[in-house]
Amino acid sequence: MATGKINVSVENIFPLIKKFLYSDHEIFLRELVSNGTDATLKLKHLISIGEAKVEYGNPIIEVKVDKEGKKIHIIDQGLGMTADEVEKYINQVAFSGAEEFLDKYKDSAKDSGIIGHFGLGFYSAFMVAEKVEIITKSYKDEPAAHWTCDGSPEFTLEPADKTSRGTEIILHIAEDSLEFLDDSKISGLLNKYNKFMPIPIKFGTRTETLPKPEDAPEDYVNETFEVDNFINNPNPAWTKQPSELSDEDYKNFYRELYPMQFEDPLFHIHLNVDYPFNLTGILYFPKLGSDMQIQKDKIQLYQNQVYVTDNVEGIVPEFLTMLKGVIDSPDIPLNVSRSGLQADGAVKKISNYITRKVADKLKALFNENRADFEEKWNDIKIVLEYGMLSEDKFYEKAGAFVLYPTVDNTYFTLEELKEKLKENQTDKDGKLVVLYAGNKDAQHSYIEAAKDKGYEVLLLDSPIISHLIQKIENDNTGLTFVRVDSDHIDNLIKKDENTISKLSEEEKATLKTSLEAYIPKAYSVQLEAMDSQAAPFIITQPEFMRRMKEMSQTGGGGMFGMGNMPEMYNLVVNTNSDLASNILNTEDKTHQEHLVKQALDLAKLSQNLLKGEALTAFVKRSFEMIK
Repeated sequence: MATGKINVSVENIFPLIKKFLYSDHEIFLRELVSNGTDATLKLKHLISIGEAKVEYGNPIIEVKVDKEGKKIHIIDQGLGMTADEVEKYINQVAFSGAEEFLDKYKDSAKDSGIIGHFGLGFYSAFMVAEKVEIITKSYKDEPAAHWTCDGSPEFTLEPADKTSRGTEIILHIAEDSLEFLDDSKISGLLNKYNKFMPIPIKFGTRTETLPKPEDAPEDYVNETFEVDNFINNPNPAWTKQPSELSDEDYKNFYRELYPMQFEDPLFHIHLNVDYPFNLTGILYFPKLGSDMQIQKDKIQLYQNQVYVTDNVEGIVPEFLTMLKGVIDSPDIPLNVSRSGLQADGAVKKISNYITRKVADKLKALFNENRADFEEKWNDIKIVLEYGMLSEDKFYEKAGAFVLYPTVDNTYFTLEELKEKLKENQTDKDGKLVVLYAGNKDAQHSYIEAAKDKGYEVLLLDSPIISHLIQKIENDNTGLTFVRVDSDHIDNLIKKDENTISKLSEEEKATLKTSLEAYIPKAYSVQLEAMDSQAAPFIITQPEFMRRMKEMSQTGGGGMFGMGNMPEMYNLVVNTNSDLASNILNTEDKTHQEHLVKQALDLAKLSQNLLKGEALTAFVKRSFEMIK
């Protein structure tokens, strides 16, 4: 029997690993199962190039829990280790066997799926174990070895009587980690971290029941039997070529990823690139609507089918983090505990690739079946609009498929919209005026008034639309967006004919003075000659001020935060209305004030601006008038 000290540079390496390197103790199972996978894939590769003269067979990794003995066993049928290799790979902390293997066989092992990188994964065992044993036999014709360590730098290494190829790791669970002896806990961890490992993972058994024969008697008892319970899918959909998968295969994989998600995704994007980096994956567009607060962190990051994290910030552009799915890349630089990203130039390249791939897929979907794309638009628009705002590369491509719907459910691309507006909607400076509504119900009267004049009105109702139209205007200097209840559209859009006011200039000046005496200072009075049947009082907001306020509210002091903006409104008074004449000709100042305030409150009510005490007073006053 050999004894010795593990070759480490500091005496307290194990407390360091336990407290700082791996912040989450449950990682130990992922690392040890990953090591077993590595050992199996290495053997497969050596057999394939003729360097190992053994039968590969159908190797598995088995995890067993011994509650009474307070032990966990992780058993593989991989290449195993000789005593010398145990000395080299286990006792020299941070000497990575996987890294040495890849270096030695770098040309032929490129796609062998070897996972390890830092050589520290094995030592995560000491986060939960007070003692660790390794019983291992190499595929080479050499004796088995038995290594034992109690968490100090002291170890023992002696021959073992193991006759089958592979490695068994035995964890003697510490008193503060007995929760890991619970079957459901281990099953949950295997499902979380190892659900798609490339080698079958066995954990216990399960009971299955034979179906009842058609001619069975009524007292027939269904026969049950025990079968091995394999918890993983070694060949997940993202490891296959798109040509191998049907739409139903993609949907089934989505259900496998998200078993509690009962609604199918709208469509998927299969990622597959091998230059200048390796990356595969499948992204799904779920139904999103206009909710910016939708839960993120639903995309899972894997490295060679080993789960790493669901925080893909940096790899996936922020606007796509609202999607779901899987990304797998051996080229993504991870930190030493394999639980997060390191800053690296390759990450930005991967992010740019994903952005381009998603844009190309959206364009293809639009071109292949525009009607279907339009039908799904409201469920995906928030992602695409956010992408246009946050990613210049995506914005450049978005013109080919981003849609601008009207209140009547007609859809235009931006170029199509420009052509449409040339017919009827230009301002005095020759700019195309894009009228839009943010809420069909709240702005119904304004929409109808605009449509009556032959104007096209878009429905742009996402919470970030103010930011997006600002960007579009800056990029397309010949466009100006105006919400339908903003600056009065008869003022804004050049018309050949002007309605003549029934009031003289002197009468208009007198009317304006009377109105300004009774309305709040936040309102600017504008007198306009409109059709006598049009509303006598209309409240609008200056487009610029309203938009800046919306952008401030959307940002909330964060990404788009712009501070608090003051409330400002226009009171547009139709000088051809009977009400305007009544106000002008009323000599009783009390009655005049009553008319102005009642009319103003009605206009406020149509804009949802009448609330609280003012609303109560208005309702009371209205009932008095009826009485």
